[in-house]
Amino acid sequence: MTSPLTHFDAQGQAHMVDVGGKAVTHRVARAQGAIRMQAATFELIAQGRAAKGDVLAVARIAAIQGAKRCADLVPLCHPLPLTRVTVDFELDAAQHRVVCTAQAETLGQTGVEMEALCAVQVGLLTVYDMCKAADRGMVIDGVQVLEKRGGKSGDWLAPPAA
Repeated sequence: MTSPLTHFDAQGQAHMVDVGGKAVTHRVARAQGAIRMQAATFELIAQGRAAKGDVLAVARIAAIQGAKRCADLVPLCHPLPLTRVTVDFELDAAQHRVVCTAQAETLGQTGVEMEALCAVQVGLLTVYDMCKAADRGMVIDGVQVLEKRGGKSGDWLAPPAA
């Protein structure tokens, strides 16, 4: 029986998937996640008063760097020539959280979901790092792929949140 998990061979050994025979197409993935915090910590970010500087500016650069370095962190991930990475932050005052959305694009033979996810995680980790002196209880959650486009398997959208 063949496993639906493509990173394992017939003997169950981990391997890097061979994408050599796949067509080069424009591939896009968008991911999102959030970091929840105390109201006072949220206000430090919103008002630009964090001790280490502009939290969201640094987190945006970190997120882009995270997407670019994804293959260095995830062992079986292909290194991809990214053509574009965008990162946006939304301040959600009602829930005292910062929402990060990242989009990664490439012209390649495999998708960029991992790069988009990595961008979100590194961006949110950077928010944590820059604000941990004020709030060690911050929680990163809800990290997920929202959509992917391109490639043999076609387009995919996450189901609407309940």
